[in-house]
Amino acid sequence: MKISVLLPYKENFSPDYPGAVSLFLKDTVPLSKFKKKIFIYGNTNYKKKLLNNYKNLEFKKYFFKSSSKSYLSKFIENEKLKKSNLIEIHNRPNYINTIYKENRNIVLYFHNDPLKMKNSISVTDRKYILKKTLLIIFNSKWTLNQFTKGLKKNEYKNKLKVINQSTNKKKINFNKKKKIIIFVGRLNKSKGYDIFGKATLNILDKYPSWRSIVIGDEPREKINFYHNRFKILGFQNNIKVINWFKKSDISVICSRIEEPFGRTALEASSAGCAVIISNRGGLPEASPLAIKIKNLTIQNLQKKIEKLINDSVYKKSIQKKIYKNFMLTNEFVSKKIDEFRLKLIKS
Repeated sequence: MKISVLLPYKENFSPDYPGAVSLFLKDTVPLSKFKKKIFIYGNTNYKKKLLNNYKNLEFKKYFFKSSSKSYLSKFIENEKLKKSNLIEIHNRPNYINTIYKENRNIVLYFHNDPLKMKNSISVTDRKYILKKTLLIIFNSKWTLNQFTKGLKKNEYKNKLKVINQSTNKKKINFNKKKKIIIFVGRLNKSKGYDIFGKATLNILDKYPSWRSIVIGDEPREKINFYHNRFKILGFQNNIKVINWFKKSDISVICSRIEEPFGRTALEASSAGCAVIISNRGGLPEASPLAIKIKNLTIQNLQKKIEKLINDSVYKKSIQKKIYKNFMLTNEFVSKKIDEFRLKLIKS
């Protein structure tokens, strides 16, 4: 038996700057009952890989030829050597047509808004995807609802499933939490970094025992904040990010955009932070018990943070409630994935 997992072209399946898809697979594949039968295919220039069952699809690049097409051709070459019982395509609906000609046992995962992805924007596109796949998996109810816009229920009945992203539940000593407000993500307006920075600088001026840690970068958009207790660490690997979450009291995820899910909110919840989120997209699914901001403004975010700072009993109760009710563990999600794999392979 063989299960092939195809990554998006240029997804870095490496500890060096991994994407959300790579982290999802790194966490769930080793726990699968099919782990010895799963092969992950991708293309990256990084030497270190997240898992040993990864195979790099290397090919010559030509100016006049699409690298994505060459990438798919290389995957098809592997498929002809040994046909897969199941092919799981992540986040690339535009790969389906090419692969379907060789193997019809296709499962498609959506990690982003389907209505903003090539070959998934129109109703016609999505009807085609439904015909050419055995199952479509979404990382949140929000992404599923986006996909079904304009479709009738009888057109997708029993073919769509939500399986959220996952992480390990961290071992936490709440008494060792520090007075840290943490922000992790792209440092741009889409992620609400400008709102976070302005609100947090007001907080730091008012509460001298608190500090802020910012992890992330953004080469295309410069938003600068300066304060002796506002530290920007830049990009950090996942292990270092988790360690900061474990230390921090408050985590803020204040995106302006509709987040498909929200891995940062997931990780912060698993590490016992008091999580504050904007009520956008799939963020409430990533951290259901987080403090939600319906109207995202500097003033409203500052009020939410100050309430936690001024009431330590309330802050600790929020932290413990989020942590206690954290359910999206790697074991739980890996088991759900294996359930559909088993059904599809048997059928």
